[in-house]
Amino acid sequence: MSQTRSTGIPVRLWRVAVAGLIGTTIEWYDFFIYALAATLVFADQFFPSTSTVASNLAALSTFAIGFVARPVGGALIGHFGDRFGRKRMLVVSLLVMGIGTALIGLLPTYSTIGVAAPIALVVVRVAQGLAVGGEWGGATLLALEHARTREQRTILSSLPQVGLPLGVVLSSLVFLLVRTGAGDEGFVTWAWRIPFLASAALVVVGLVIRLKLDESPEFQDIRRQHTVRRAPIVDVLRAPRIWVPAACITIGSSALGNLMLAFVLSYAARAKLFSAPTMLTVTIVAALFWCVTLPLGALLAGRFGRRRVLVAGTVGITVWAYPYFALVESGSHVGLFIGTIVAALCIAVATGPYGAYLSEAFPAEIRYSGASVAYGIGGVLGGAIAPIIATVLVGSTGGLGAVAGYVALASVVSLVAVLTLRSPHAVIPATQESHGPIADPVEDGTAV
Repeated sequence: MSQTRSTGIPVRLWRVAVAGLIGTTIEWYDFFIYALAATLVFADQFFPSTSTVASNLAALSTFAIGFVARPVGGALIGHFGDRFGRKRMLVVSLLVMGIGTALIGLLPTYSTIGVAAPIALVVVRVAQGLAVGGEWGGATLLALEHARTREQRTILSSLPQVGLPLGVVLSSLVFLLVRTGAGDEGFVTWAWRIPFLASAALVVVGLVIRLKLDESPEFQDIRRQHTVRRAPIVDVLRAPRIWVPAACITIGSSALGNLMLAFVLSYAARAKLFSAPTMLTVTIVAALFWCVTLPLGALLAGRFGRRRVLVAGTVGITVWAYPYFALVESGSHVGLFIGTIVAALCIAVATGPYGAYLSEAFPAEIRYSGASVAYGIGGVLGGAIAPIIATVLVGSTGGLGAVAGYVALASVVSLVAVLTLRSPHAVIPATQESHGPIADPVEDGTAV
C-alpha cells in the first residue's frame, strides 16, 4: 500500500479526506455567500424598513435561522446516517444545499412579490441549515472512520474542517469579482444573484466525487455485527454528560468566526471605517491563513494531545478578543489585517483537533447523530446568535468593547467544556428500541 513519506498515511485515506474537504468546501461556499448577501444586499432587497438597524437585524436573523436548523438537520440526517450509512446522507445533504442555494439566486425581491419574498427566503434558508447540519458530521466521520491510528484520525478528520475557511475564500472571491465587475448599482440590482446560481455547477462536481467514495469501514462493521441502533438520537440525548460539553466546545470559536465573517463586514461599512472590497480582501487573506493553520493544529494535537491544543486555541481566542475588535475600530488598515489574521489563527488552532475530539466522544453506533447534533447546537449558541447580540450591543453602547467582552465570555464557556468532555467516549447504554450493548473502546495511551 503506497504511503506518503511525511505522515505515513496511505494515499487512499488521503483521497477520502480530500473528497470530504471538497464537499464541505462547496457546502460552506453556499452557506457563506448567504452570509455575505445578508450583510450587503438582503436588508434592502428583502427586508425594507425605515430603520437601518431593523433591516439589518431582520437580514441577520435569516442568517441565524440556518444555524438554528442545523441541530435539527443533524438529528434527522444523523439518524439515517447511523442507520443506513455515512456516504448516502452526504450525497443527500449536498443536493439539498445546492438546490436551495440556486433557488435563492432566482427568488423575486420584496419590491416584486411583497411579503412572500422574505417568507420564501426563510424557507430556503431552513433547508440550507438542515443540509449543513448533516454535512459536517458525515464528512468528518467518513475521514475519521477510514483511519486506524489516533494520529491518522486526528489529521484526516481535520481536513473537512478546512472546507469552512476554503468556502469563505471561494465565496468572498466570487462576491468581490462580481461586485467589482458589475459596480455597486449593478451588484445590488441583479449581479448578487450570480454567486448563488454558480453553486449549481459546483454541486455537480461535488456529487461526482462523493458518489465514488467507499462507505465507512466502522459503519460496515456495525452492520455486520447487527448493532445498528434503532433510535440513535434518543441514546445521544440520554447522555447529557457527553452532548452538553460537546455542544459547548466551539461556542467561542464559532462566535468569533461568524462575527469576523458576517457582522464586522457590515459594521465596518456602516461606520465608514473600511470599504466593502477592503473587508472582503481581509476576509480572504485571513481565511487562507486559517486554511493552512488548521491542519497544523491537528498535527500538533497528534503529537501533544488533542485537549492541550484545544485549550491553547480557546485561550488564544479569549485573550485576543479585545485587541481584535480594538484594531477593527482603529480604522487602520494594517491593524485590521493583523487583528483579523491573528483571530483566524486562534480559531484554526481551536478547531484543528475538534473533529476527532468531538466525534470520538460518541460510540460509533450513534456517532453521526451525536457529533452532528452537538456541532449544530454549538453553532446556534455561538455563530447564530453572535451577529444579533453584537448588533444589539453596538446599538446600545456605540462601540465594539462590549462585543469583545461577549466573545471572551463565550470562549471561557468553551474552555470549561473542553476540560469537561471525555474523549474517547464513555459507555452509552442502548435503549430498549436499540440493538445490543456497546463496548468502551480501548485507548492507545495517546494524550487527549
